[in-house]
Amino acid sequence: MCSMGFMRISAACPVTNVADIEFNVKNIKYCVDKSLDEHSKLVVFPELCITSYTCGDLFLQGVLLKKSENALEDICRYSIDKDILIAVGSPLVFNSCVYNCAYIIFDGKILGIVPKSYIPNYEEFYERRWFTSGINIVDERVDLNFQKNIPFGINIIFNSGDFKFGFEICEDLWSVVPPSSYLSLAGANIIGNLSASNEIVSKSDYRKSLVESQSARCMSSYIYASSGVYESSTDLVFSGDMIISENGNLLKYNNRFKRENEVLTSIIDIERLNMQRLKNISFRDGMHIVPWKAQYIEFNFKNLEYGKFDRTVPKYPFVPSDENQREVRCREIFNIQTAALAKRIEHTGLKKAVIGISGGLDSTLALLVVVKTFDMLGISRKDIITVTLPGFGTTDRTYNNAVDLCKKLHTDFREINIVDACLQHFKDIGHDKSKHDVTYENVQARERTQILMDIANKEGGLSIGTGDLSELALGWCTYNGDHMSMYGVNCSVPKTLVRYLVRYVAQKESSDYISAILMDILDTPVSPELLPKDNNGKIAQKTEDIVGPYELHDFFLYYFARNSFSPKKLLFLAQYAFVDTYDKETIKKWLKLFIRRFFTQQFKRSAIPDGPKVGTVSLSPRGDWRMPSDSSFNLWINDL
Repeated sequence: MCSMGFMRISAACPVTNVADIEFNVKNIKYCVDKSLDEHSKLVVFPELCITSYTCGDLFLQGVLLKKSENALEDICRYSIDKDILIAVGSPLVFNSCVYNCAYIIFDGKILGIVPKSYIPNYEEFYERRWFTSGINIVDERVDLNFQKNIPFGINIIFNSGDFKFGFEICEDLWSVVPPSSYLSLAGANIIGNLSASNEIVSKSDYRKSLVESQSARCMSSYIYASSGVYESSTDLVFSGDMIISENGNLLKYNNRFKRENEVLTSIIDIERLNMQRLKNISFRDGMHIVPWKAQYIEFNFKNLEYGKFDRTVPKYPFVPSDENQREVRCREIFNIQTAALAKRIEHTGLKKAVIGISGGLDSTLALLVVVKTFDMLGISRKDIITVTLPGFGTTDRTYNNAVDLCKKLHTDFREINIVDACLQHFKDIGHDKSKHDVTYENVQARERTQILMDIANKEGGLSIGTGDLSELALGWCTYNGDHMSMYGVNCSVPKTLVRYLVRYVAQKESSDYISAILMDILDTPVSPELLPKDNNGKIAQKTEDIVGPYELHDFFLYYFARNSFSPKKLLFLAQYAFVDTYDKETIKKWLKLFIRRFFTQQFKRSAIPDGPKVGTVSLSPRGDWRMPSDSSFNLWINDL
């Protein structure tokens, strides 16, 4: 199976007895086996878990130190032919000092030993009584009784193909510049933290935020494993906190204070991290500050099977699944849109806005933004010139919603029927009005844009664009028609998010009457209404019947533009996310269409008007996306 950059990894918290090494090793082995059963390729154990963390002055006893070395030999033997990287904590005696270390074991041998850099010696911690800082140790070698010449230092990265592992220990994460920052800049994309962090009120929340933020800064996966409840409770209590994060996203965390062996697993996506690093110039620029040269230790997994794919893949990556977060997101986007439009109005000195209202989602959202902006600036809503421009395909439902909404919002509402003008234009260019082709459609779109632009000139106003990000991605707009405006407020809002923004206003910021209109607009099929109505006066031209479901295209767009995923990976993820909605062939059909249209319609995006970026994906040629208009799509189509 091709891993496509995915790997399953684990954090483990074994049951331990203080200084009972034989008992501890037995449970470490149990957790290794459980991790293997779950197809993990890495398991990170807590700090000093072979001895337990709370041994105190026993760390200076020769018996404990000798038995811990024997335990490491036992674990190495146990790891033979087991296709998993094991990070386990134990003390090390080196040059008459004791170091708190992470031992990295694979297939019968210790690949390397990483010392703890920052030794806490404040409040409840007294580690300097026993341990020496390893912050200056690089490129050293250590001999143990059962293995000689083992790499020892803070600069070690363990490398298997695209998967590059670095390790730090507990307090290292809490320092101003954690070792993982340097390890990441040197190439590590998976960081393991062997920890023993005691519990006090609210500390777990802070730990979680530390792990999340460090994984974001390092653009890495971060696996955190802390000692559990069987540590000594003489003065402190430990909870077995385990956290797995990826580039600032919390993938998994456990319920603390468990009293049995526990393994927490998750699938991480290294390809996503690597592609983000390629894009981030600041990350690359930081590489020169690393104070040492990384020592790469090569090893090879036998296979990269990750078992059942159970990673969370949101159907709607632009839309938070949590209702409270969604409300916060919608409010924030409205604030960004209104702030952007307010700046443009103040800069131009124009006091009027002109906007075409179709009764569809996009123009509705744009109007709501304009209304909120004018209210904020203290400009009368009568200076918002709303124009409905019915044509050959305009239905009663969309027309009535457009009229009612504009009037109830107290705008300067105008109606201009474009049928006669379009018929005259057909005559002027010699086009048969019964031929319902792209010319038939585009004539209407350009006629509407011309009217709106000219009204803006006449009234001294700003023509507001209504097109959204999804339409720009597909090129589902008429060049120099609805494609053009004087300022586009929706240009980086995808269609799936437009729905939630309109719903948010309907539910949170509208009167009952306005809310009812907005809800009916939400229930109306998406259509440009450029083709004649059906025999029942209903919408005949439904966009999603032609270009495919917007929920799929927004999914493709997010992972293609944001994460640079290949079509093969897009197909795989979409099959998983939409398993109950579309079959593989349907997804593949629309993915091919997305690729073709995304490439062939770039010329429209190269000439779009100004508009604000509101989220992580934008297709502005002045911002996030710069692409030749004549690029071939063959490589991407052939990947499927």
